[in-house]
Amino acid sequence: MRIVFLGTPDFSVSCLDALIESKHDVVAVVTQPDKARNRMVVSFSPVKEEALKHGIKVLQYDKIRVQGVQDLKDLNPDLMVTCAYGQIISQEILDIPKYGVINVHASLLPKYRGSAPIQWAILNGEKETGITIMQTALGVDSGDIILQEKVAIKENETAGELFDDLAKIAPSVLMKAIDLIESGKATFTKQNESEATHFPMLSKEDGHINWNEDGQKIINKIYGLNPWPSAYSMLDGKLFKIYKARFIEGNSSEFGKILDNRVSCKGGYIELQEVQIEGKRKMDISEFTRGFDLNGKVLN
Repeated sequence: MRIVFLGTPDFSVSCLDALIESKHDVVAVVTQPDKARNRMVVSFSPVKEEALKHGIKVLQYDKIRVQGVQDLKDLNPDLMVTCAYGQIISQEILDIPKYGVINVHASLLPKYRGSAPIQWAILNGEKETGITIMQTALGVDSGDIILQEKVAIKENETAGELFDDLAKIAPSVLMKAIDLIESGKATFTKQNESEATHFPMLSKEDGHINWNEDGQKIINKIYGLNPWPSAYSMLDGKLFKIYKARFIEGNSSEFGKILDNRVSCKGGYIELQEVQIEGKRKMDISEFTRGFDLNGKVLN
């Protein structure tokens, strides 16, 4: 089949590679416009970099639903595949391919529609998540489900680690779904709207720890926001990031106060394991405390 792939971040690259290595013809890749980052150096998206390595045509639009329609029609694709592309696709575009548009989504839909499904699954204490291949519709992640594969969320697994786990299985689930579509054996199951959940985009401010909260909720934040935007508190007026820790149940008071590398919180203590203070590198807590005495300090 002639396939157009739409994606932008690292997560999308493994699916693009699977399509390139398959019997199908990736006729073009669509990705978000280049961005000027530090010192105004223009950087390409990971998907664009991968496409260029393989000599694949790259298309970029500020608004694909306005600027991309004719280009996509001219490509005459049999199928379009989206994976964390980052823009809304119009019905006019959805109608272009013979087999429509399918999307690779990093949750077990209808749960965790929208952005940051990997982080939100950990933030909410889920025990499993997975990959869903769905037929793209106008609603956000609301199309019919073609195929799903579950993945267990390990204890104290970071969002970055779960990201890698899901990126590894996503290509095989995608290729199975495409085989089913091509052979006419695909089934399309409507989502149960009563079970749908949708969470907002994350910001740096979401990482701020409230030490009055339950300890397990704090742990979920620490691991769910690792590596970005990171869970943090303020320590002596400086940003203090916490990357790894564990919750110890117990009777506690003076929430936010540190004693023996343990921070008092609701229901017990957060034992610090890996931290970083503003202006310094990330360190194991034993290394950090050789140069900084935390005892008696208060995080806020």
